[in-house]
Amino acid sequence: MEIVEPARVEERPAIPYVGIRIITPFRGMLAARDRLLAEARAEIEEAGIDTVGYGFLRLHVIDMNGPMDLEAGYFTAGPVHTVHPRLRPGSMVAGSYATMKYQDHARRANQALQDWARDNGLVLDRRTVPAG
Repeated sequence: MEIVEPARVEERPAIPYVGIRIITPFRGMLAARDRLLAEARAEIEEAGIDTVGYGFLRLHVIDMNGPMDLEAGYFTAGPVHTVHPRLRPGSMVAGSYATMKYQDHARRANQALQDWARDNGLVLDRRTVPAG
């Protein structure tokens, strides 16, 4: 894993996006992410939607021993209302985000970010639900 930019807390405004959300097993999740990003990119280009930055993976429910509820998409220049049936509009809420840019090895990067948060006394916003 290569850390491109070290971990930090960043204040962000609400950011509109379009994405495709699915339930998939943990094993193979990153391959599903790659397929969804490619599908989303094709639909975005066909619809003429302006995007900002890179694609993202959003984990709505994490259960490493069961199904993962994930969304892959792209941030947009503004709210989008009419899109492809699988490509849905959404918004990342405004707030404080722990962020780190890395290359390769998503699991190691995730662990490094969680360790950094713990070591710096940060409590991540999360809740436990029956699904994960």
